[in-house]
Amino acid sequence: MEMFCYQCEQRTRGGAGCMQFSNCGKDPETGVLMDLLEHACKGISQYAHRARLLGAKDRELDVFVVEALFTTVTNVNFDAARIEQWVRRAAELKDKARRLYEDAARKAGKTPETLTGPAAWKPAADRKGLLHQSTEASVMGSIRRHGPDVAGLQELAKYGLKGMAAYAEHARVLGKEDEAVYAFVHETLSTLASDPTDAGALTGLALKVGEVNFKVMELLDGANTGSYGHPEPTQARVTPVKGKCILVSGHDLKDLELLLKQTEGRGLNVYTHGEMLPALAYPGLKKYKHLVGNYGGAWQDQREEFAEFPGAILMTTNCIQNPEGYVGRIFTSGLVGWPGVRHITDGDFSPVIEAALEAPGFPEDEEPKHITVGFGRNAVLGVADKVIDAVKAGKIRRFFLIGGCDGAKPGRDYYTELAEAVPKDCVIMTLACGKYRFNKLDFGDIGGIPRLLDIGQCNDAYSAIQIALALAGAFKCGVNDLPLSLVLSWYEQKAVAILLTLLHLGVKDIRLGPTLPAFVGPGVLKVLVDTFGLKAIGTPEKDLEDMLKPVAA
Repeated sequence: MEMFCYQCEQRTRGGAGCMQFSNCGKDPETGVLMDLLEHACKGISQYAHRARLLGAKDRELDVFVVEALFTTVTNVNFDAARIEQWVRRAAELKDKARRLYEDAARKAGKTPETLTGPAAWKPAADRKGLLHQSTEASVMGSIRRHGPDVAGLQELAKYGLKGMAAYAEHARVLGKEDEAVYAFVHETLSTLASDPTDAGALTGLALKVGEVNFKVMELLDGANTGSYGHPEPTQARVTPVKGKCILVSGHDLKDLELLLKQTEGRGLNVYTHGEMLPALAYPGLKKYKHLVGNYGGAWQDQREEFAEFPGAILMTTNCIQNPEGYVGRIFTSGLVGWPGVRHITDGDFSPVIEAALEAPGFPEDEEPKHITVGFGRNAVLGVADKVIDAVKAGKIRRFFLIGGCDGAKPGRDYYTELAEAVPKDCVIMTLACGKYRFNKLDFGDIGGIPRLLDIGQCNDAYSAIQIALALAGAFKCGVNDLPLSLVLSWYEQKAVAILLTLLHLGVKDIRLGPTLPAFVGPGVLKVLVDTFGLKAIGTPEKDLEDMLKPVAA
């Protein structure tokens, strides 16, 4: 068994990767079983891609591979037993995909190919055997074969695909799917299964992931707004109110809606946490009067915050941490998993409600405090004329997009210090849980335009891009010519997907931190720097000085 993981920012072993135990809390068995699950999915896609080219497809294969990729995203599933079940189901579906392809080939009068690599893999009889098999699927093996640049490019495309799969799954839950997305997932995994080594082709593949991810984020945006309306600027309470309570974390708006329906009239208050904060701005969700506000901050603080929360907790997607100390009142749904934590599979949240009713709840109201959320593209573009006039009048000098993933690793205070130092004639846009570094600070406004615009979840990068494109259109220039600076923080694979989308769109001079990805080798980094101006964050003072320099005519 050989564990090696460097897919997230919070890695150990001198920053190179995690080997003995993952910094996220993933044990070695879970880690290598995830490697094997990804390997098995490549095998499924080798057959599914070829079958699709012959006009044959199977929705079960499509959905399974997307869900499996999401399952392997950082901080989603830590339950080795469940991952083993995924692996064994993948083996069954690989056989189904093979039959689909072979039948389609024969109907087309062709002789089916005999596929090798992941397509030829067969599962060992027991877990020990599976763990031994995982060596053929490990990242370290690729590094040994091809070196850090080629291996890193393969992983860059795969990690972006995993992030894209997460967004596609969020959209699917709300009834939005796209056959072209499934086709691309299979095609990409099939390409990666061939162990490609051409750096130029792999770079192009990674950028293609970014292109398709933009379409997926558009799909998810339509799913969210079609289901719950466009987010509206909303005063969100961030202090508790008296009463028994449930805390909902993650990203899944559908699970939140189901819980809100099931808790109506039960004397329970529901709070959002982490990336669920933007839910408070959707008309279709904030109409529930017992959705009372947001509790706590970003995901990495949950062990302390959840321990103090006097109610039940529901984790709907990634970001779970070790729940020791409150395991009896935390529940998971969707693809989330932790050993010993009760999992809700059917949308019936009765166990969560019962746990909340048994818990003490908050004994009294705390002093009311509010922050403003809900500045999605519809809200911002609705006052675009006012914003444009303020820029033309010199009242708004520059826009800063400061957002992305938060994390526990030292160095993320940079984002707080940068936001605080942004001049008062500049507007800050933010999204994802990185906003918790500064979203409770008072930034004031510029002529009635708030200086801090909370655009929403990480996938609402789509809204930020639409705002930038609209401004570029209004000023008759390219996005890179706008008075706009992007300073992003990253943690996991959804952030990788968003970065690839921005690069695909040709956005340049992005600052990224707190560290650059370890899977981006030195040769690849040079290409990204030379082509896109991608750079690591420095100090808030120096970076701000550089970003505020006038652009040469």
